Amino acid sequence: MASIINSTIHIRMPLSKRMLIGAEIALVLITLFLLTVKEPEPAWGKYWMIRPLLAMTMAGAIGGFCNYVIINFRSQMGFTKSAAILLSVIVSILGLFVGFAFGLYGTVLN
Repeated sequence: MASIINSTIHIRMPLSKRMLIGAEIALVLITLFLLTVKEPEPAWGKYWMIRPLLAMTMAGAIGGFCNYVIINFRSQMGFTKSAAILLSVIVSILGLFVGFAFGLYGTVLN
């Protein structure tokens, strides 16, 4: 019975919380990557880290939004729960990849 209650609570998680979780995951991933850059090129500018941090955070929040839409409207879309979760994970990973590439283009990915 407890697992049914937990899965119901998980599905009913509000949009804002899902977007914050996605943004947090993305922020941690890009921060870990940016900490590996020892000597940034002077051509990148003094505040070169701002663009990747903002781009990835926004991509993570959008991934959380997509997760909310896919999970909560899966029955109208005709997906089973497992298919909706799988699709949500794939969309989130693709979104993080695009945010990663967009944020680092012109600096590390030059």
